[in-house]
Amino acid sequence: MNRALQAYQRNSTTTATPAELTMMLYNAGIKFTKQAKQAIESKQIPLAHDSIIRIQDIVQELMITLNMDIPISKQLFSLYEYMLHRLIEANMKKDNAILDEMEDMFIQFRDTWKEAMVLAKKPVAETEST
Repeated sequence: MNRALQAYQRNSTTTATPAELTMMLYNAGIKFTKQAKQAIESKQIPLAHDSIIRIQDIVQELMITLNMDIPISKQLFSLYEYMLHRLIEANMKKDNAILDEMEDMFIQFRDTWKEAMVLAKKPVAETEST
């Protein structure tokens, strides 16, 4: 069963569009943030550390995939940079308040990205009338 799930996840990642991959990264950020918070609450410090490192890896991946020719990418890069600094602080202090902030940011990014994906699929005439 575990192998089938891993094969499915690997296939999902290799066949996903760049937009879908970004959505997967946001969702993974939320998942590992929740995991880190639970680990801190249950005093599982090594698991909390590993989870926060995974979140940092996700943010770094989001940073390197930005198309810097698009103006909003510079703003996103700054926000991701802020997240990285806060994640380092959260990991050093094992601070759930910082992780709450990071989870909120991931949720906002994900929800905005989801809306953008929907709008991108609409025909031009339909988006101009709204």
